[in-house]
Amino acid sequence: MNLTKFNQFVKVGIICSLPLFSLPSQALKVSNIAQQTAEYAVNTYSQAMVDSLAKLVQHNTVAAKGIPSDKNPTHIAFKKELQQQALALGLDYQDDGYIVIIGLGNSKERVGIITHGDIQPANPDKWAKSPFELDTTSEPGKLIGRGTEDDKGPIATALYAMKAIKDKGIPLNKRLELYVYMAEESDWQPLIDYVKTHELPQTNITIDAEYPVVTAEKGYGTLKIAFKKLNKQTFDTYIKHFEGGYFGSQIPEDAKAVIDNADINLLEKLMKKAQSYQGVNFDFTLKDNQLTITALGKSAHSSKPQEGVNAIPYLADLLADHRWPNNGPGTLVNFINDNVGLGLEGKKFGNIAYHDDFMGPMTVSPTVIKQHNDSLELNINIRRPKGKTATQLRAEITQAIASWKLQYLAELTELDHQIGDPFVQSDALHIDTLLSVFSHFTGINNAQPISIGGGTNSRLFPGAVAFGPSMPGEKYTGHSEHEFITKKQFDLNLKMYTAAMVELAK
Repeated sequence: MNLTKFNQFVKVGIICSLPLFSLPSQALKVSNIAQQTAEYAVNTYSQAMVDSLAKLVQHNTVAAKGIPSDKNPTHIAFKKELQQQALALGLDYQDDGYIVIIGLGNSKERVGIITHGDIQPANPDKWAKSPFELDTTSEPGKLIGRGTEDDKGPIATALYAMKAIKDKGIPLNKRLELYVYMAEESDWQPLIDYVKTHELPQTNITIDAEYPVVTAEKGYGTLKIAFKKLNKQTFDTYIKHFEGGYFGSQIPEDAKAVIDNADINLLEKLMKKAQSYQGVNFDFTLKDNQLTITALGKSAHSSKPQEGVNAIPYLADLLADHRWPNNGPGTLVNFINDNVGLGLEGKKFGNIAYHDDFMGPMTVSPTVIKQHNDSLELNINIRRPKGKTATQLRAEITQAIASWKLQYLAELTELDHQIGDPFVQSDALHIDTLLSVFSHFTGINNAQPISIGGGTNSRLFPGAVAFGPSMPGEKYTGHSEHEFITKKQFDLNLKMYTAAMVELAK
């Protein structure tokens, strides 16, 4: 799940602050036909669903710079695989370029199931096997590979849920349509344009988030600050190089610093301090008065920074006992330590921090340092709830940066920030049905809607809410370097998606 530039397309609604598990006013029962079809789906198609996922994972559907999805050979090959699978299952298939629609039924009223086929990058060195090979053996019980949870696993699940419904010959009062968008992780504009010119399903769910039902999503944003590189001749110790991060919606597990004019005393001091950290490992190499330090944390989706260990601020914090010369890399390290630190909510960053009772706090996470010829560009990912306007937040960010720049006479430039709007769904009539399906198959009673830090295509479809595939309380592995879905969860998702489709369409 991801979020990009569509801020003016959506409006923020209102939602009551509800706990995850509280007593609903009326509990709906799951029909016998929905339950029976769900059991049939798992008993008949569990292995076929895994085989389907294996074929989808093989395609590295990362966005290619400068190549639109509908011209990207890998994306085209992926869509051809989807077409073959859909037609083999007796489903109809339509390719609209950036969007594929796989359908079952002919009714005028429709139920939309919203997914995406593109993925985030993966570093092959971080995986036991290739991230583009479904790994079922390295960790028994887990299906490991890029896209297994986000979002190729849900696509395979939806295909076989529809197949089971077709097998049973269930009369559908609403047509089922699986939407597979091919640029969710990189560019929402083609989808925004599409929904403006096409009649969309009246009932919609996104299977790209969490259970029980997601009715609120924080706004995705990126703060961008450029630190000017300065070649100052000095015999003092200084940071020559600092790097970290892979892509904007991942909490980075790797960072690296190179310090010139270092000595054994500095090395010993830093090695001693390194022992005080938990969850992050440091490696030190001192050669010819140049000290290289690498930090290894734990990657996670940037919507859930608490589930990762961010190597960038941890490495900066290791170096925080020294005020570094403002030469670019040193300026950046000083800025991170002064304004971000090891916290996740921006409480050191001027007055930008705030909290919503239902949606939670804004999170503030350095995710990428981009190396330019004359500058280092720091990208800070924010996930903001309702409670402040974008105008107010932007002004507070600018004030904090300007004050720090003036105080330390730092040569930096505030670049154009992206500040997305939070989303709250207040017009979905099928929430109780989805909650009942969830409770029935999980045994978790009295489930209620939740809010998440990520952003899904729910925002663009009428009355849409997100329904899975990740269980509450479990770590979300999408965008990490260890993405997987358990076989047990994969089968449970097939049951719940099959039952939900039956209940919404019959």
